[in-house]
Amino acid sequence: MKLIGPFKQVVTLANLPLRGKLSDEQLEIIADGGILINNDKIQKVGNFEILKSENQNIEIETVEGEQIALPAFVDSHTHICFGGNRANDFAMRNAGKTYLEIAESGGGIWSSVQHTRGASEEELLKTLLERIDFLISLGITTIEVKSGYGLDVENELKMLRMIKKAQEQTKATLVPTCLSAHLKPRDFEGSNEEYLHYILSEILPKVKEEGLANRVDIFIEKSAFQPEESRNFLFKAKELGFEITVHADQFTPGSSRVAVETGAQSADHLEATIDEDIEFLAQSNTVATALPGASLGLGEKFTPARKLLDAGAILAIASDWNPGSAPMGNLITQASILATFEKLTTAEVLAGITFRSAFALGLEDRGRLVESFKADFVTFKTNNFQNVLYNQGSLKAESIYIDGKEN
Repeated sequence: MKLIGPFKQVVTLANLPLRGKLSDEQLEIIADGGILINNDKIQKVGNFEILKSENQNIEIETVEGEQIALPAFVDSHTHICFGGNRANDFAMRNAGKTYLEIAESGGGIWSSVQHTRGASEEELLKTLLERIDFLISLGITTIEVKSGYGLDVENELKMLRMIKKAQEQTKATLVPTCLSAHLKPRDFEGSNEEYLHYILSEILPKVKEEGLANRVDIFIEKSAFQPEESRNFLFKAKELGFEITVHADQFTPGSSRVAVETGAQSADHLEATIDEDIEFLAQSNTVATALPGASLGLGEKFTPARKLLDAGAILAIASDWNPGSAPMGNLITQASILATFEKLTTAEVLAGITFRSAFALGLEDRGRLVESFKADFVTFKTNNFQNVLYNQGSLKAESIYIDGKEN
Protein backbone atom coordinates (compact mmCIF):
# COMPACT_ATOMS: atom_id res chain seq x y z
CA MET A 1 0.00 0.00 0.00
CA LYS A 2 1.03 3.60 -0.58
CA LEU A 3 0.03 6.83 1.20
CA ILE A 4 0.20 10.08 -0.77
CA GLY A 5 0.08 13.47 0.95
CA PRO A 6 -0.24 15.62 2.92
CA PHE A 7 -2.59 17.77 0.87
CA LYS A 8 -3.87 21.11 2.11
CA GLN A 9 -7.31 19.96 0.97
CA VAL A 10 -8.70 16.73 -0.46
CA VAL A 11 -12.09 17.26 -2.10
CA THR A 12 -13.61 13.77 -2.20
CA LEU A 13 -17.06 14.42 -3.78
CA ALA A 14 -18.26 11.63 -1.47
CA ASN A 15 -21.98 11.30 -0.73
CA LEU A 16 -23.10 13.76 -3.39
CA PRO A 17 -26.27 12.68 -5.22
CA LEU A 18 -26.20 11.68 -8.87
CA ARG A 19 -28.91 14.09 -9.93
CA GLY A 20 -30.08 17.61 -9.21
CA LYS A 21 -28.65 20.79 -7.77
CA LEU A 22 -25.80 20.91 -5.26
CA SER A 23 -24.58 23.47 -2.77
CA ASP A 24 -20.91 23.95 -1.99
CA GLU A 25 -21.70 23.22 1.66
CA GLN A 26 -22.32 19.61 0.61
CA LEU A 27 -18.68 19.13 -0.38
CA GLU A 28 -16.54 16.95 1.88
CA ILE A 29 -13.18 18.72 2.23
CA ILE A 30 -10.48 16.94 4.23
CA ALA A 31 -7.81 19.27 5.57
CA ASP A 32 -4.21 18.01 5.72
CA GLY A 33 -5.45 14.96 3.87
CA GLY A 34 -3.87 11.81 2.57
CA ILE A 35 -4.91 9.25 -0.02
CA LEU A 36 -4.18 5.62 0.82
CA ILE A 37 -3.88 3.40 -2.25
CA ASN A 38 -3.95 -0.39 -2.48
CA ASN A 39 -2.87 -1.58 -5.94
CA ASP A 40 -4.80 0.68 -8.31
CA LYS A 41 -7.76 1.43 -6.00
CA ILE A 42 -8.37 3.91 -3.22
CA GLN A 43 -8.23 2.21 0.16
CA LYS A 44 -9.07 5.22 2.33
CA VAL A 45 -9.02 9.01 2.35
CA GLY A 46 -8.50 10.91 5.60
CA ASN A 47 -6.10 12.95 7.71
CA PHE A 48 -2.56 12.22 6.48
CA GLU A 49 -0.95 11.83 9.94
CA ILE A 50 -3.72 9.57 11.23
CA LEU A 51 -3.54 7.35 8.13
CA LYS A 52 0.24 7.23 8.52
CA SER A 53 0.01 6.15 12.17
CA GLU A 54 -2.69 3.55 11.44
CA ASN A 55 -0.79 1.87 8.62
CA GLN A 56 2.72 0.69 9.42
CA ASN A 57 5.29 -0.45 6.84
CA ILE A 58 3.65 1.30 3.91
CA GLU A 59 5.24 3.38 1.18
CA ILE A 60 4.97 7.12 1.80
CA GLU A 61 4.89 9.54 -1.14
CA THR A 62 5.34 13.02 0.28
CA VAL A 63 3.77 15.99 -1.49
CA GLU A 64 5.91 19.14 -1.57
CA GLY A 65 4.38 22.53 -0.84
CA GLU A 66 0.72 23.42 -0.57
CA GLN A 67 -1.40 21.34 -2.93
CA ILE A 68 -5.02 20.25 -3.19
CA ALA A 69 -6.35 16.99 -4.63
CA LEU A 70 -9.49 16.39 -6.68
CA PRO A 71 -10.86 13.32 -8.45
CA ALA A 72 -9.47 13.19 -11.99
CA PHE A 73 -11.79 14.63 -14.59
CA VAL A 74 -13.89 12.79 -17.18
CA ASP A 75 -14.52 14.19 -20.67
CA SER A 76 -17.56 12.27 -21.86
CA HIS A 77 -17.92 13.76 -25.36
CA THR A 78 -15.03 14.37 -27.79
CA HIS A 79 -14.27 14.04 -31.48
CA ILE A 80 -10.47 14.09 -31.14
CA CYS A 81 -9.72 11.49 -33.83
CA PHE A 82 -9.68 13.56 -37.01
CA GLY A 83 -7.54 14.79 -39.87
CA GLY A 84 -7.09 18.34 -41.12
CA ASN A 85 -7.97 21.73 -39.73
CA ARG A 86 -10.98 24.04 -39.98
CA ALA A 87 -9.52 27.36 -38.88
CA ASN A 88 -10.98 28.87 -42.06
CA ASP A 89 -14.48 27.82 -40.93
CA PHE A 90 -13.96 29.71 -37.66
CA ALA A 91 -12.73 32.82 -39.48
CA MET A 92 -15.62 32.73 -41.97
CA ARG A 93 -18.19 32.21 -39.20
CA ASN A 94 -16.83 35.19 -37.27
CA ALA A 95 -16.96 37.23 -40.47
CA GLY A 96 -20.69 36.58 -40.68
CA LYS A 97 -20.93 33.62 -43.06
CA THR A 98 -23.73 31.12 -42.43
CA TYR A 99 -23.30 27.37 -41.88
CA LEU A 100 -24.64 26.72 -45.39
CA GLU A 101 -22.28 29.27 -46.97
CA ILE A 102 -19.32 27.72 -45.15
CA ALA A 103 -20.34 24.21 -46.25
CA GLU A 104 -20.81 25.33 -49.87
CA SER A 105 -17.33 26.85 -49.89
CA GLY A 106 -15.76 23.53 -48.87
CA GLY A 107 -15.97 23.75 -45.08
CA GLY A 108 -18.16 22.05 -42.49
CA ILE A 109 -18.23 18.43 -41.35
CA TRP A 110 -17.71 17.19 -44.92
CA SER A 111 -14.35 18.97 -44.96
CA SER A 112 -13.26 16.99 -41.89
CA VAL A 113 -14.55 13.79 -43.50
CA GLN A 114 -12.38 14.39 -46.57
CA HIS A 115 -9.30 15.21 -44.49
CA THR A 116 -9.82 12.21 -42.21
CA ARG A 117 -10.34 9.83 -45.11
CA GLY A 118 -7.15 11.19 -46.66
CA ALA A 119 -5.08 10.83 -43.49
CA SER A 120 -2.92 7.75 -43.00
CA GLU A 121 -3.40 5.51 -39.99
CA GLU A 122 -0.04 6.75 -38.67
CA GLU A 123 -1.15 10.40 -38.96
CA LEU A 124 -4.46 9.76 -37.23
CA LEU A 125 -2.82 7.83 -34.40
CA LYS A 126 -0.09 10.44 -33.87
CA THR A 127 -2.45 13.41 -33.65
CA LEU A 128 -4.94 11.45 -31.54
CA LEU A 129 -2.24 10.58 -29.00
CA GLU A 130 -1.10 14.21 -28.91
CA ARG A 131 -4.63 15.35 -28.08
CA ILE A 132 -4.98 12.63 -25.44
CA ASP A 133 -1.74 13.79 -23.82
CA PHE A 134 -3.05 17.36 -23.75
CA LEU A 135 -6.25 16.23 -22.02
CA ILE A 136 -4.25 14.20 -19.49
CA SER A 137 -2.18 17.31 -18.74
CA LEU A 138 -5.43 19.05 -17.73
CA GLY A 139 -6.21 16.26 -15.26
CA ILE A 140 -8.59 14.34 -17.54
CA THR A 141 -7.97 10.60 -17.34
CA THR A 142 -11.18 9.18 -18.87
CA ILE A 143 -11.94 10.31 -22.42
CA GLU A 144 -14.78 9.38 -24.74
CA VAL A 145 -13.65 9.41 -28.40
CA LYS A 146 -16.05 9.28 -31.35
CA SER A 147 -15.67 8.18 -34.93
CA GLY A 148 -17.89 10.02 -37.41
CA TYR A 149 -15.45 11.57 -39.88
CA GLY A 150 -15.17 8.41 -41.98
CA LEU A 151 -18.81 7.73 -42.87
CA ASP A 152 -18.14 4.52 -44.80
CA VAL A 153 -17.08 1.04 -43.73
CA GLU A 154 -13.39 1.44 -44.52
CA ASN A 155 -12.88 4.82 -42.89
CA GLU A 156 -15.13 4.39 -39.85
CA LEU A 157 -13.25 1.17 -39.05
CA LYS A 158 -9.95 2.98 -39.65
CA MET A 159 -10.87 5.61 -37.06
CA LEU A 160 -12.08 3.09 -34.49
CA ARG A 161 -9.01 0.90 -34.99
CA MET A 162 -6.77 3.91 -34.33
CA ILE A 163 -8.72 4.69 -31.16
CA LYS A 164 -8.20 1.08 -30.07
CA LYS A 165 -4.48 1.33 -30.91
CA ALA A 166 -4.24 4.59 -28.95
CA GLN A 167 -5.69 2.82 -25.92
CA GLU A 168 -2.74 0.43 -26.08
CA GLN A 169 -0.35 3.41 -25.87
CA THR A 170 -1.95 5.57 -23.17
CA LYS A 171 -2.71 5.08 -19.49
CA ALA A 172 -5.90 7.11 -19.81
CA THR A 173 -9.18 5.24 -20.24
CA LEU A 174 -10.60 5.73 -23.74
CA VAL A 175 -14.28 5.06 -24.37
CA PRO A 176 -14.83 4.61 -28.13
CA THR A 177 -18.18 5.55 -29.67
CA CYS A 178 -19.30 4.82 -33.23
CA LEU A 179 -20.78 7.99 -34.74
CA SER A 180 -21.21 6.77 -38.31
CA ALA A 181 -24.61 8.51 -38.13
CA HIS A 182 -22.99 11.95 -38.01
CA LEU A 183 -24.61 12.91 -41.29
CA LYS A 184 -25.31 11.24 -44.63
CA PRO A 185 -22.10 11.53 -46.68
CA ARG A 186 -22.29 13.37 -49.97
CA ASP A 187 -20.98 10.38 -51.89
CA PHE A 188 -23.69 8.01 -50.61
CA GLU A 189 -26.33 7.40 -53.25
CA GLY A 190 -29.53 6.92 -51.32
CA SER A 191 -31.81 8.36 -48.67
CA ASN A 192 -31.12 8.99 -45.00
CA GLU A 193 -32.96 5.79 -44.11
CA GLU A 194 -30.91 3.81 -46.61
CA TYR A 195 -27.69 5.21 -45.15
CA LEU A 196 -28.81 4.33 -41.61
CA HIS A 197 -29.60 0.80 -42.84
CA TYR A 198 -26.08 0.69 -44.34
CA ILE A 199 -24.63 1.53 -40.92
CA LEU A 200 -26.74 -1.14 -39.23
CA SER A 201 -25.99 -3.85 -41.77
CA GLU A 202 -22.44 -3.07 -42.92
CA ILE A 203 -20.61 -1.02 -40.29
CA LEU A 204 -21.93 -1.98 -36.85
CA PRO A 205 -21.59 -5.78 -37.30
CA LYS A 206 -17.88 -5.28 -38.10
CA VAL A 207 -17.49 -2.88 -35.16
CA LYS A 208 -18.99 -5.54 -32.90
CA GLU A 209 -16.95 -8.35 -34.46
CA GLU A 210 -13.64 -6.52 -33.88
CA GLY A 211 -14.63 -5.22 -30.44
CA LEU A 212 -14.03 -1.63 -31.52
CA ALA A 213 -16.88 0.08 -29.64
CA ASN A 214 -19.84 -0.69 -27.39
CA ARG A 215 -21.57 2.64 -27.95
CA VAL A 216 -23.43 4.18 -30.90
CA ASP A 217 -24.26 7.87 -31.40
CA ILE A 218 -26.45 9.78 -33.87
CA PHE A 219 -26.79 13.48 -34.72
CA ILE A 220 -30.50 14.36 -34.74
CA GLU A 221 -30.93 17.73 -36.45
CA LYS A 222 -32.55 19.24 -39.55
CA SER A 223 -29.18 19.11 -41.35
CA ALA A 224 -28.48 15.52 -40.29
CA PHE A 225 -31.09 12.88 -39.27
CA GLN A 226 -34.75 13.35 -38.40
CA PRO A 227 -36.36 12.20 -35.11
CA GLU A 228 -38.43 9.25 -36.38
CA GLU A 229 -35.72 7.67 -38.53
CA SER A 230 -33.27 8.24 -35.67
CA ARG A 231 -35.59 6.55 -33.16
CA ASN A 232 -35.81 3.46 -35.37
CA PHE A 233 -32.02 3.43 -35.85
CA LEU A 234 -31.35 3.69 -32.11
CA PHE A 235 -33.70 0.84 -31.22
CA LYS A 236 -32.05 -1.36 -33.86
CA ALA A 237 -28.57 -0.43 -32.59
CA LYS A 238 -29.68 -1.52 -29.12
CA GLU A 239 -30.91 -4.81 -30.56
CA LEU A 240 -27.37 -5.33 -31.90
CA GLY A 241 -26.08 -4.98 -28.34
CA PHE A 242 -24.86 -1.38 -28.32
CA GLU A 243 -25.37 1.29 -25.68
CA ILE A 244 -26.66 4.48 -27.25
CA THR A 245 -26.16 8.22 -26.93
CA VAL A 246 -27.55 11.15 -28.92
CA HIS A 247 -26.48 14.55 -30.25
CA ALA A 248 -29.74 16.27 -29.28
CA ASP A 249 -31.41 19.70 -29.38
CA GLN A 250 -28.35 21.57 -30.66
CA PHE A 251 -30.20 23.98 -32.93
CA THR A 252 -33.82 22.78 -32.80
CA PRO A 253 -35.77 21.21 -29.90
CA GLY A 254 -37.41 17.81 -29.69
CA SER A 255 -34.67 15.23 -30.16
CA SER A 256 -33.85 14.99 -26.45
CA ARG A 257 -37.21 13.24 -26.17
CA VAL A 258 -35.97 10.61 -28.62
CA ALA A 259 -32.92 10.10 -26.39
CA VAL A 260 -35.10 9.52 -23.33
CA GLU A 261 -37.64 7.34 -25.15
CA THR A 262 -34.92 5.07 -26.53
CA GLY A 263 -33.10 4.79 -23.18
CA ALA A 264 -29.95 6.64 -24.26
CA GLN A 265 -27.14 6.95 -21.73
CA SER A 266 -26.92 10.64 -22.51
CA ALA A 267 -28.41 13.46 -24.56
CA ASP A 268 -25.61 15.86 -25.49
CA HIS A 269 -25.74 19.56 -26.51
CA LEU A 270 -29.29 20.64 -25.51
CA GLU A 271 -28.71 24.32 -26.30
CA ALA A 272 -32.19 24.49 -27.86
CA THR A 273 -34.01 22.37 -25.25
CA ILE A 274 -37.39 23.81 -24.23
CA ASP A 275 -38.83 23.83 -20.71
CA GLU A 276 -41.21 20.90 -21.17
CA ASP A 277 -38.36 18.72 -22.45
CA ILE A 278 -36.19 19.76 -19.51
CA GLU A 279 -38.82 18.20 -17.26
CA PHE A 280 -38.89 15.10 -19.48
CA LEU A 281 -35.10 14.72 -19.18
CA ALA A 282 -35.17 15.34 -15.45
CA GLN A 283 -37.53 12.42 -14.88
CA SER A 284 -35.21 9.99 -16.70
CA ASN A 285 -31.80 8.42 -16.17
CA THR A 286 -30.54 9.90 -19.44
CA VAL A 287 -27.69 12.25 -18.57
CA ALA A 288 -28.02 15.82 -19.87
CA THR A 289 -24.56 16.70 -21.18
CA ALA A 290 -23.70 20.37 -21.66
CA LEU A 291 -21.05 21.17 -24.28
CA PRO A 292 -19.99 24.76 -23.63
CA GLY A 293 -17.12 24.49 -26.12
CA ALA A 294 -19.65 24.33 -28.96
CA SER A 295 -21.49 27.40 -27.63
CA LEU A 296 -18.20 29.31 -27.47
CA GLY A 297 -17.06 28.11 -30.89
CA LEU A 298 -20.34 28.88 -32.63
CA GLY A 299 -21.40 31.97 -30.66
CA GLU A 300 -24.61 30.20 -29.62
CA LYS A 301 -26.41 30.19 -26.28
CA PHE A 302 -25.36 27.75 -23.56
CA THR A 303 -27.17 24.59 -22.49
CA PRO A 304 -29.78 25.58 -19.84
CA ALA A 305 -27.72 23.89 -17.14
CA ARG A 306 -29.29 25.81 -14.25
CA LYS A 307 -32.82 24.84 -15.27
CA LEU A 308 -31.79 21.22 -15.80
CA LEU A 309 -30.25 20.94 -12.34
CA ASP A 310 -33.16 22.72 -10.65
CA ALA A 311 -35.53 20.28 -12.35
CA GLY A 312 -33.54 17.32 -10.97
CA ALA A 313 -31.67 16.20 -14.10
CA ILE A 314 -28.27 14.51 -14.12
CA LEU A 315 -25.96 17.16 -15.60
CA ALA A 316 -22.56 16.34 -17.09
CA ILE A 317 -20.20 18.82 -18.73
CA ALA A 318 -17.93 17.78 -21.61
CA SER A 319 -15.67 19.55 -24.11
CA ASP A 320 -17.03 18.41 -27.50
CA TRP A 321 -13.45 18.92 -28.75
CA ASN A 322 -13.72 18.76 -32.53
CA PRO A 323 -12.10 20.52 -35.50
CA GLY A 324 -15.14 22.60 -36.41
CA SER A 325 -17.47 23.93 -33.73
CA ALA A 326 -15.41 23.30 -30.57
CA PRO A 327 -11.67 23.50 -31.30
CA MET A 328 -10.55 24.66 -27.83
CA GLY A 329 -10.49 21.31 -26.04
CA ASN A 330 -9.95 22.84 -22.59
CA LEU A 331 -12.71 21.36 -20.45
CA ILE A 332 -11.76 23.32 -17.31
CA THR A 333 -11.93 26.68 -19.07
CA GLN A 334 -15.24 25.79 -20.71
CA ALA A 335 -16.81 24.49 -17.49
CA SER A 336 -15.69 27.61 -15.61
CA ILE A 337 -17.27 29.88 -18.23
CA LEU A 338 -20.48 27.82 -18.26
CA ALA A 339 -20.62 28.23 -14.47
CA THR A 340 -20.40 32.01 -14.84
CA PHE A 341 -23.22 32.27 -17.35
CA GLU A 342 -25.49 29.58 -15.86
CA LYS A 343 -24.75 30.34 -12.18
CA LEU A 344 -23.51 26.87 -11.28
CA THR A 345 -21.99 26.14 -7.90
CA THR A 346 -18.46 24.80 -7.68
CA ALA A 347 -19.93 21.52 -6.44
CA GLU A 348 -22.20 21.29 -9.50
CA VAL A 349 -19.31 21.90 -11.90
CA LEU A 350 -16.98 19.42 -10.17
CA ALA A 351 -19.73 16.77 -10.14
CA GLY A 352 -20.42 17.49 -13.82
CA ILE A 353 -16.84 16.80 -14.88
CA THR A 354 -16.27 13.79 -12.62
CA PHE A 355 -18.75 11.16 -11.41
CA ARG A 356 -21.79 12.48 -13.26
CA SER A 357 -19.84 12.54 -16.52
CA ALA A 358 -18.55 9.04 -15.78
CA PHE A 359 -22.15 7.87 -15.31
CA ALA A 360 -22.91 9.15 -18.83
CA LEU A 361 -20.34 6.61 -20.05
CA GLY A 362 -21.70 3.78 -17.92
CA LEU A 363 -18.75 4.00 -15.52
CA GLU A 364 -19.47 4.07 -11.81
CA ASP A 365 -16.01 3.26 -10.44
CA ARG A 366 -14.42 6.70 -10.75
CA GLY A 367 -14.99 10.41 -10.23
CA ARG A 368 -14.92 10.36 -6.42
CA LEU A 369 -12.10 9.88 -3.93
CA VAL A 370 -13.71 7.10 -1.93
CA GLU A 371 -12.91 3.54 -0.94
CA SER A 372 -12.67 0.98 -3.80
CA PHE A 373 -12.83 3.61 -6.55
CA LYS A 374 -10.19 3.84 -9.28
CA ALA A 375 -7.23 5.83 -7.92
CA ASP A 376 -7.33 8.54 -10.59
CA PHE A 377 -6.84 12.02 -9.16
CA VAL A 378 -5.30 15.38 -9.99
CA THR A 379 -3.40 17.84 -7.81
CA PHE A 380 -3.00 21.60 -8.10
CA LYS A 381 -0.42 23.83 -6.44
CA THR A 382 -2.78 26.01 -4.44
CA ASN A 383 -4.14 26.19 -0.89
CA ASN A 384 -7.79 26.47 -1.96
CA PHE A 385 -9.63 24.16 -4.38
CA GLN A 386 -11.88 27.07 -5.45
CA ASN A 387 -8.91 28.53 -7.32
CA VAL A 388 -9.17 25.79 -9.97
CA LEU A 389 -12.40 27.18 -11.46
CA TYR A 390 -11.68 30.77 -10.37
CA ASN A 391 -8.63 30.82 -12.64
CA GLN A 392 -10.71 29.44 -15.54
CA GLY A 393 -8.11 26.97 -16.73
CA SER A 394 -4.98 29.08 -16.25
CA LEU A 395 -4.07 27.26 -13.02
CA LYS A 396 -2.37 24.19 -14.44
CA ALA A 397 -2.48 20.72 -12.91
CA GLU A 398 0.60 19.88 -10.86
CA SER A 399 0.39 16.08 -10.90
CA ILE A 400 -1.93 13.56 -12.53
CA TYR A 401 -2.31 10.12 -10.98
CA ILE A 402 -3.75 7.18 -12.92
CA ASP A 403 -4.34 3.95 -11.00
CA GLY A 404 -2.40 5.47 -8.10
CA LYS A 405 0.72 6.16 -10.13
CA GLU A 406 1.89 9.58 -11.21
CA ASN A 407 1.59 9.90 -14.97
